Amino acid sequence: MIRQIYEKNGGNDMMDQLVIGILAHVDAGKTTLTEAMLYTSGQLRKLGRVDHGDAFLDTDEQERRRGITIFSKQALLPLPTAEVTILDTPGHVDFSGEMERTLQVLDGAVLVVSAAAGVQAHTLTVWRLLRQWGIPVFLFVNKMDAPGVDRAALLAQLREKLDGGCVDFSAGEESLWEEAATGSEAALGEYLDTGRLSRDTLCRLIARREIFPCWFGSALKLQGVEELLTGLEEYAPRPAYPAEFSARVFKISRDGQGQRLTFLKVTGGVLHVKDVLTGTSAGEAWEEKADQLRRYSGEKFKSLEEAPAGTVCAVTGLTRTFPGQGLGAAEDAPPPSLTPALSYRLYLPEEVDPALAMGKLRQLEEEDPLLRLLWNERLREIHVQLMGEIQLEILRELIERRFGWAVTFGTGSIVYRETIANTVEGVGHYEPLRHYAEVRLLLEPGERGSGLAFRSLCPEDDLDRSWQRLILTHLMEKPHLGVLTGSPITDMRITLTAGRGHLKHTEGGDFRQATYRAVRQ
Repeated sequence: MIRQIYEKNGGNDMMDQLVIGILAHVDAGKTTLTEAMLYTSGQLRKLGRVDHGDAFLDTDEQERRRGITIFSKQALLPLPTAEVTILDTPGHVDFSGEMERTLQVLDGAVLVVSAAAGVQAHTLTVWRLLRQWGIPVFLFVNKMDAPGVDRAALLAQLREKLDGGCVDFSAGEESLWEEAATGSEAALGEYLDTGRLSRDTLCRLIARREIFPCWFGSALKLQGVEELLTGLEEYAPRPAYPAEFSARVFKISRDGQGQRLTFLKVTGGVLHVKDVLTGTSAGEAWEEKADQLRRYSGEKFKSLEEAPAGTVCAVTGLTRTFPGQGLGAAEDAPPPSLTPALSYRLYLPEEVDPALAMGKLRQLEEEDPLLRLLWNERLREIHVQLMGEIQLEILRELIERRFGWAVTFGTGSIVYRETIANTVEGVGHYEPLRHYAEVRLLLEPGERGSGLAFRSLCPEDDLDRSWQRLILTHLMEKPHLGVLTGSPITDMRITLTAGRGHLKHTEGGDFRQATYRAVRQ
């Protein structure tokens, strides 16, 4: 068993570090599977249950009461030759933004599909995002103990709706090799020559997303869980990391004492306690010290002196970080493809000043970028944009718990988006006294659902690279509004084609104004 193997090899500090996300449509049994994996590997002495409110990773009071995952959590899962950080993500569509933010730090993913429900609409959304990020996927078909389920029909559905490369890894080796050999010409040649496929070949096919291993079982009854763990041990990709320090921020939260936590994955080099980190937020450079490194597993954490590449940890002392931010040599992640669907006006108690409340509520927006707060200065109104009504209920409870305000919300309305039908150029010119900047942008229509993409084709002889990066930062830092309904723009590629500054009179804020004007024009 995995548990017995680890007890023989425990304490090995040289094990590979892997980050695996657990993703699913709501009610597929994702948290139950995570619980079963931790129990089977010996990390839990008692098997908790979501419906009993005692699951190891459902640490929030609202999660225990509602029986759903709201916030992504991490747990440490040691395997014989690798230490896995599991990121358990929400399955409810209202909290899919929390799920999407974890994708940028995953080495692989376990996608859980309910045998009773099959591939659902949200399953397809998750699959599209996994494809977009190029993440290798292992599938676990859960609840096989439900009456009337047909294993062959489920596998056929996975191949039809997800990918033809879904391969039953719980079948015999010969059957597995034969199915996997169709993943690539090289693999087919190896199979025809030798009658088998090597472990290295299978690993390569999985890493390249040419095949997707599938296991079948029941997480609640611990059926198929050990086989899944063995599969992760054998076939999960082992990333190679550069020596230069880099890290990617994927989550901002606060601990029980209100201390701000920056969750990140070290993607190169080593992060030490008291290291000075630098970055840019809202166009302004900052420099802050990593006061403490915490490695969480459930509610508990262990303080680290250093975090080598592959480690997921929470850092205290950072006040300017944001999800998707790259630190060190890492670049910022592209903007999320999921966007809020509904808008509500927020009503505060009469004694609470809206302007002051807005400053405090920004904490929540910082923790969940898909929760967007809009301030109407003229009317002194606060509006919130979010994913759905369940999130609205959670938000109401969260505001009362954290700030003590009993808030209400108005009638919801749909959040619309605007795009363009044809390619167009926009020019932004900013030249008040002792200031100067000019920006030229090319806006091209993109595919439906592709979001916004940004790039620069401006020669560095015309505009210094630092100014170009600043302009791209200004493009990404806020929603830009269209001209039809004033709704945020989407589904287009914006290219910086030219720009001009002045050696004496140009400041960073000048390019912000010129960039905004170019988009509007």
